[in-house]
Amino acid sequence: MAAKKTAKSKSSKRSTKHSMKSNSLRGSEKRVPPKKAPSAKLTFRANAEGDTPLTLDEAIAIVQTASPAKRPAARSTKASARMAPANRPKIEADAPTVASVGIARQNLEQQQQEERQQRTDEYTALMKLLKHRGVVSGAAATAGAKSRAASKGKGAVRTAARTVTSPLQVFAEGDSWFHYPVPFFGGGVIPRLQKRLGVPILNLANAGDEVRMMLGVKQREMLAKQLRNGCPAGGAWDAMLFSGGGNDIVGEPMSLWIQDFRPGVSPETFIHQSRFAAALAIVQAGYEDLIQMRNDLSPATQLYFHAYDFAIPDGRGVCHLGPWLKPTFQLRKFPTTATVATEVVKAMLQQFAGMLRTLANTHPQVTLLNTQGTLQATTSSWHNELHPSAAGFDQIAQVFYQQLANVFGDRIPN
Repeated sequence: MAAKKTAKSKSSKRSTKHSMKSNSLRGSEKRVPPKKAPSAKLTFRANAEGDTPLTLDEAIAIVQTASPAKRPAARSTKASARMAPANRPKIEADAPTVASVGIARQNLEQQQQEERQQRTDEYTALMKLLKHRGVVSGAAATAGAKSRAASKGKGAVRTAARTVTSPLQVFAEGDSWFHYPVPFFGGGVIPRLQKRLGVPILNLANAGDEVRMMLGVKQREMLAKQLRNGCPAGGAWDAMLFSGGGNDIVGEPMSLWIQDFRPGVSPETFIHQSRFAAALAIVQAGYEDLIQMRNDLSPATQLYFHAYDFAIPDGRGVCHLGPWLKPTFQLRKFPTTATVATEVVKAMLQQFAGMLRTLANTHPQVTLLNTQGTLQATTSSWHNELHPSAAGFDQIAQVFYQQLANVFGDRIPN
């Protein structure tokens, strides 16, 4: 009995040993480590070293894969923690204080700086990639894809198109007409213009900015740095787009240069001219300083301005902001219909455009784009009192595109 058991035991061990050798996923044999996926940096390098030109959308996909956008993290500070102890009544905790407002402003400024840096980093990577591989029209890529589909895999390639190896280098500074951060809307002028051009635009604009802020101490230095250092991908800026002045002449201060309603007089009569001229003078000073900065730091850079379009003061705001026009006309006892008030706003904007036109006519390489009158005079052309609808922004972007295409046609693929 013992001898038979021993033999059976040896046979079992041999069987187990054989089983361990025949199955690499069992027993004491070492597991082969899986092959690591290439890092985002290596993937980007491989794509960057290709030899075929890219469309802007293809380049964006490569850059975003290598460095996905990060949302600014929520911040908390010791000071903010001290402001809301557990035993404080809720109504008091929710009430704004000098400290809480200061912290909120610091956080907002920090977020804006981080967002600007993120836009700059992405733009730099895009331009370096497109300079290395060249950029072609997105329409050519679409036609090439259709050709490949039609040939059913018989080796069709991208439809022949002009390749731009020195893409237009342009950056933008401005207000919400350039940076319109409403969710699911598609942005303002700049992202729509970028798609039309087929080359990236470094957009440094922030919604709500005024000329006096953009040409103040902090933001002025940022603009000076851009003009002084040139494009972060190398070389001088070809063009700078600037949008400013709208926020300076609307909102709460607007009631200072709009007079009480009186029937039977022209729209211009309702503008307190000396006061409005003083407001415009501050805006003009900012534009003059911007032109001088360009002359001193980057004289070859073309400047492009615009004068918005004829807004309709119908009381519509967006994202809990606004309205910016109608409250003044209510205060000044205008009729509830927006007809007369619209004509007053039009007269104000025409004076603003006249000021910019004088600057453009008296300074070299400064262009005022004729955007006024682009949109139909209906509320459907406007998303709210101050901002065009999506289709309206497309129309304004087309005005910018046409001008840039006329001047820099050989530097853009589309």
